[in-house]
Amino acid sequence: MPTYTVTIATGNQWFAGTDDYIYITLVGTERCSERTLLDKPLYNDFERGGERRKLLKKCNKILVDSYDVRVGEDLGDIVLVKIEKKKYWVQDDWYCRYITVKTPSGDYVEFPCFRWLVDDKEVVLRDGRARLPQDDKTSVVKQHRQKELDFRRKTYRWKEWQPGFPMSIDANRHKDLPRDIQFDSEKGVDFVLNYSKAIENLFVNQFMHMFQSSWSDFADFERIFVRIKNTISEYVMQHWREDFMFGYQFLNGCNPVVIRKCTKLPDKFPVTHEMVSVSLERELTLEQEIEAGNIYIVDYELLDGITPNSTDPCTLQYLAAPICLLYKNAQNKILPIAIQLSQTPGEDTPIFLPTDGQYDWLLAKIWVRSADFQYHQTITHLLRTHLMTEVFAIAMYRQLPAVHPVYKLLIPHIRFTIAINTKAREQLICECGIFDKANATGGGGHVQLVQKAVRSLTFRSLCFPDMIKSRCMDSKEELPTYFYRDDGYRVWEATKSFVSDVVNIYYTSDEKVQGDEEIQAFIKDVCSFGMQDFDHCEFPKSLKSREELTEYLTVVVFTASAQHAAVNFGQYDWCSWIPNAPSTMRRPPPNQKGVTDVNLIIESLPDRGRSSWHLGAVWALSQYQENELYLGMYPDEHFIEKPVKAAMEKFRKQLAEITSTIKRRNEGKKLPYYNMSPDKIPNSVAV
Repeated sequence: MPTYTVTIATGNQWFAGTDDYIYITLVGTERCSERTLLDKPLYNDFERGGERRKLLKKCNKILVDSYDVRVGEDLGDIVLVKIEKKKYWVQDDWYCRYITVKTPSGDYVEFPCFRWLVDDKEVVLRDGRARLPQDDKTSVVKQHRQKELDFRRKTYRWKEWQPGFPMSIDANRHKDLPRDIQFDSEKGVDFVLNYSKAIENLFVNQFMHMFQSSWSDFADFERIFVRIKNTISEYVMQHWREDFMFGYQFLNGCNPVVIRKCTKLPDKFPVTHEMVSVSLERELTLEQEIEAGNIYIVDYELLDGITPNSTDPCTLQYLAAPICLLYKNAQNKILPIAIQLSQTPGEDTPIFLPTDGQYDWLLAKIWVRSADFQYHQTITHLLRTHLMTEVFAIAMYRQLPAVHPVYKLLIPHIRFTIAINTKAREQLICECGIFDKANATGGGGHVQLVQKAVRSLTFRSLCFPDMIKSRCMDSKEELPTYFYRDDGYRVWEATKSFVSDVVNIYYTSDEKVQGDEEIQAFIKDVCSFGMQDFDHCEFPKSLKSREELTEYLTVVVFTASAQHAAVNFGQYDWCSWIPNAPSTMRRPPPNQKGVTDVNLIIESLPDRGRSSWHLGAVWALSQYQENELYLGMYPDEHFIEKPVKAAMEKFRKQLAEITSTIKRRNEGKKLPYYNMSPDKIPNSVAV
């Protein structure tokens, strides 16, 4: 009687054992086996007090057990494994990593799973070889493929959380999500709990009861800053007033995506040569400096008309939509030379200059920094990394079965993204959520801002080289210290090379891309449903070549990994010193010069309570997940083919070289830039 040995591996998840009974059915090309009950409850260590499970949880180990399945006749090639869990003692979710089947002839067939078995639902697995839909020939595997997609489309449904937003998952709470995409422990991503812990760990609880009271002076802010310092945050605290520090942040701070070369002064910003001549070093007029490529501009037009936070009737809060002109001096430093705090010029909208009184100029810069904080949090971070990655993730689950090579490629890069976004909608950016506590765009302003920003979100703006070039920031000779650009280029090219290698393994021609109905459905789902066919978004609805597919998938991987890391993990560095990144302003922007003193600035900055919430937020958001997986780390072996594993190893080597290059460059720098270093780039948006 032929015997098949079934090996089941579990582990690396919060709960990995089960006290339930497991049934196995093997489906071959000739016939399928009887539904077989494994000879003991899997990992049933109930009588031993759960030692195996405790060991697994503590040591993060993979546990493996083997079972014999006897059949009456040879099954032929094993194409499917059906695994089913039935309640034995208590209902117990169980996580399966993979199943390996040893055939009577001694061959081994691996079936990746990496899924939870929940309730009494049957899970059907294909063998580990990736297959395009046109490569499946037998009715058995075709039917399985379609059945899997039918189930996924019912499970992963689109929902519009707010009008004009990219679509999100149809789930109101984290616990409503499919088990496979939930966090292992919901407690670990509880925003209320984490922010409260951060406030406690930062020793700022003492200020929370003084929620409405102002600080006494700038030095007073050190009372909530002194507990945790690092190289950059301390340097920011010491130098935040300097024009050099102000300008540098547009290149390598948290939000290095808004500065652009100024080729023509906008009519709404009537800066004259006479105003700024004292700031120019090359004996050129302002117009000549513009023509020479030495003038840059930052415009927060999207903030114009956004309703400021009014959730606290005791504290008025204010927003501005400033414009800032910057000059590249002879030492290639970027310095501010003119600031207008409104989009509408006029007598009540002065243009502030470095030659004005020190407090006039300082407050104008603070207003720009506050606007930059709002733009960064809501547009650069929330919209363009979190929400966009969720769109790609939902479309992937709906249109690509687990056997598809692109599913296998993308799954590590969308890990926990839907979960963290759902938790954010549940606690952070919802009505009366944490975002309302400290931010000027709370209370609905953040929703308005996303709705406006979506109108300028195009597919090409997510392609890193295109985004850099569209702002005329691509010349290393002109801006040698734009490290975000330089490191981003390296990571983009390494990622694109890896994606290209994988694409070319499975797509041997452009015609194969065109004939892949599943990949075409994925592309269309992103545009027509995820982006709601917005006229302005310009997302493709189909792909015609391997080159187009490679670029598209590079955008997905890069957005979820490198771009998110670049704009997320430096938040404590740059925003923990409150005057450098005020989350709200409590006085209106000045409408004339000569009236600002230090008291007005202190009264404008966040009060003690809001400062505490802000500090807790930027600290919590800057923390890496426990057991973080960084770019190029793929412990879950969805791919089993040797050519893909070779491509992964090549990718890891390229990333290691980039990491070494960045480390060498940073040596001895007072302001090291490491946000795009591959060893600090998680695979996915998970925080």
